[in-house]
Amino acid sequence: MDVPKLQQRLKRSRLVLGNVAEKVNTFFEDHHPAPIGAISFDLDFYSSTVDALRLLDTGEDGHFLPRMFCYFDDTLGEIELYSDFAGERLAIQEFNECHPGKKLSPAYYLRAVPMAPAWHHQIWLLHDFLHPEYNTFVAADKNQQLTI
Repeated sequence: MDVPKLQQRLKRSRLVLGNVAEKVNTFFEDHHPAPIGAISFDLDFYSSTVDALRLLDTGEDGHFLPRMFCYFDDTLGEIELYSDFAGERLAIQEFNECHPGKKLSPAYYLRAVPMAPAWHHQIWLLHDFLHPEYNTFVAADKNQQLTI
């Protein structure tokens, strides 16, 4: 990768390079991001995904939205034959087992789209049930009662 060339192209983003196990510990202090609503996990391996998911434990209230989109690149593969017992899928399963108040789940509404492209199956949703804003009603139409 041509790092200087890539950095020149970035307008509103910042390239953070280094060992993910080290970077997650100080990410918020070092970068002061806006509240995070989506993360792309492109880590290839079980161990690095476990390390990256620790980021979800390091933030305080306000660092994340109560519901977030998460993309995992190595959860679907025709040749690789990924399973729930290795790689990113195992890291996700273990995260869910260790976090009673936060859960990663497939984005079922994306998978239900007829002829859904492959990436729809690589999107997961993080629900932070303990987030102070989690119970805020999010539907566009606040009046969902049927008239009798």
